[in-house]
Amino acid sequence: MTHILKNNNLEIHVDRPLENYCFSRFDQTGKIVKVKFCGTQISGIERTDAEDEDVIGKGFYNEFGFDSPLGFEEAKVGEWFHKIGVGLLKKTDADYKFDIPYEIDPAEFETAVSTDRMIISCTGKVVNGYGYVLRKEIALQQSGFTINYSLENTGVKPIVTDEYAHNFTAIDQELTGPDYHLTFPFDIQPDLFDEHVDPEHKVSIGPRDITFKNTPEAPFFFGYLAGNEFVDASWELYNHKSGIGIRETGNFPAYKVNVWGWTHVICPELFCPIRVLPGGTAKWSRAYQLFNAS
Repeated sequence: MTHILKNNNLEIHVDRPLENYCFSRFDQTGKIVKVKFCGTQISGIERTDAEDEDVIGKGFYNEFGFDSPLGFEEAKVGEWFHKIGVGLLKKTDADYKFDIPYEIDPAEFETAVSTDRMIISCTGKVVNGYGYVLRKEIALQQSGFTINYSLENTGVKPIVTDEYAHNFTAIDQELTGPDYHLTFPFDIQPDLFDEHVDPEHKVSIGPRDITFKNTPEAPFFFGYLAGNEFVDASWELYNHKSGIGIRETGNFPAYKVNVWGWTHVICPELFCPIRVLPGGTAKWSRAYQLFNAS
């Protein structure tokens, strides 16, 4: 069942592992499906036209190995590879595609809850020399929450991957448009984007901010906002109509920052690089702060 972390300002709904969302993409540990701040919903959903909501992204879902999951390249077609936080996936062809339904051999999960935090662990069995234990803590603060990660390498090969939070954000369910202002603490480099998708030309890119001329009817996407530079892991999204904003800050240098969105949602993404030697443990965190400037 969904666990709710709640205080006077915040309400965070977290689905337990293997409940509701059942697809092979997003991490099962701490699926934050909904966030409310002072009664206003902050979180959104990946698609509004999905027939089955249990196979799409919501809220503050995160993912490991977006481009190439752990062990995918070494696995032969028909063999298993790791999707950290999900389990083993069966390889179907030479190219990994995040949006196809792979067969899943689920990892082992354990969950502990209290009034102000939720701790979930995920143990992946050792396959092709790769193994891990992922532990995630979602801790509630007065006007924010922190996600603390710990990834232990229990295999005999180094773990080299990445992790990001998709951040499906829609403040007060307001459609994407002129009331939104997305800012970053680094210079945006349009000439260095690896992808620039804005078919309706409704997105304006400034030196350190992104705004919207009108509501886009088609998805937009910008990859590598700062080029290949490592930058401060942070973004802030403010909605002028509601006066409410949200800020994410990571304690790691982001090697990639993307933005994806659509009519109903805006998703800034901070990618954390991960390298863990056998027997070692990597730790990192993401802090979210909610505020009302009106």
